[in-house]
Amino acid sequence: MASAWYAQSMLSMVLSLAPLYSGAFFSLASDWPEYRGPNADGVALGAAVPLEWSEERNVRWKTAIHGRGWSTPVVLGERIWLTTATPKGTQLSVLALDLASGRVIVDKVLYEIESPEPRNSLNSYASPSPVVADGRVIVHFGTYGTACLDAEIAEVIWERRDLKCDHIEGPGSSPFLHDRRVFLHVDGGDVQYLTALDVETGETLWRTDRSIDLTSLEPDYRKAYSTPILAHVMTEEGVVEELVSSAARATYGYDPATGAELWRIRHPGFSMSARPVLVGDTVLITTGYMSPELWALRLGGRGDVTESHVKWTNRRGVPTMPSAVHANGLLFQSSDKGMASCVDVATGETLWQERLGASVCASLLHTEGRIYYFDRDGVSTVVAPAREYKKLATSRLDAGFMASPAVAGDALLLRTETHLYRVETIDAAAPSPGPDNGDGGAPADGGSR
Repeated sequence: MASAWYAQSMLSMVLSLAPLYSGAFFSLASDWPEYRGPNADGVALGAAVPLEWSEERNVRWKTAIHGRGWSTPVVLGERIWLTTATPKGTQLSVLALDLASGRVIVDKVLYEIESPEPRNSLNSYASPSPVVADGRVIVHFGTYGTACLDAEIAEVIWERRDLKCDHIEGPGSSPFLHDRRVFLHVDGGDVQYLTALDVETGETLWRTDRSIDLTSLEPDYRKAYSTPILAHVMTEEGVVEELVSSAARATYGYDPATGAELWRIRHPGFSMSARPVLVGDTVLITTGYMSPELWALRLGGRGDVTESHVKWTNRRGVPTMPSAVHANGLLFQSSDKGMASCVDVATGETLWQERLGASVCASLLHTEGRIYYFDRDGVSTVVAPAREYKKLATSRLDAGFMASPAVAGDALLLRTETHLYRVETIDAAAPSPGPDNGDGGAPADGGSR
């Protein structure tokens, strides 16, 4: 019995560190299939990305992106996919760029919206990030539509226009893909639920309403913009999968196969967009507006576990928008106003805080020996993943960062408010990078502007 328990415990440990995606769902080691990468955590330890760059240094190419969109670029094979929108949200588009050259090869208007709802001044109508898998590209514009495209010819395979909600501030939550299911948060001021769609057909596999009653609250306090993650958890029945999903006033664990609620933890807050971070059997979540808190939750419970599974809470420098990263038993985060901090995951103690400068919306990135921050002035700050603050470098581009970074091989894909950059270490003897591609050239593959 003891040996069986030990083997099961070791399996749980291995699964907690394993990638969250099935290997069948993305083909190349360089793929960055979704917001926050292949493990949904902003970690790219095998990538030798540059420490420093500028408009004149370590930029392989730079391509102008029309419109206004904060979606993270994703990578499948030799193509980069992202979304954009007109500033007033009347046209919603998907773009694909060639990874090697930055040339725009798909520029396709998917939806024409006659009367878009208002958005927050910080938001865009193309903030949810795409997800790519097995020759398909899934793009999501919240209440305005969700579409699955063929990654080769950019034709729509299926779409859904019926998953409606009142975002109040515009769309924000990104789709998540696992086990041939596309998971979507629909947390508006009017309705709040989680749904799973069949990746092949777009049909609804299940829909689960949030169980916390929010009807006594004003609609503005019921909305949320977070994206779920997947955890492998040891229970008495063995290792099970749990979809960890943050919403207004609570974070939930669901069975990803059926949508059944497994547990919930009640907490204050709403309108969070920071994604949960998984560290072993602990998940770290932020509670959102008005006064964000960082909570460490022990996985594996059932029912309402608010009184039994909260390890610690912390209120210092907690973000509502940018997602944090974990490294070496430490959580690195930035408040929306640009206060960087480091928290001991075991104890919840804040070890250091440092002012970065400008406000931060983009999520953090962790590579070997480095933590990258990207602010709204276009400044990138790199620090050591250590218990004491040590700044390693700063870099600047011409426009600010709202989208989160992506990684392709040893290159950073950085989307500013105006351009997409491929940033990588360029040998001094190598040919100089190509010129700014301007509008990226004529659209292809049936695209239209």
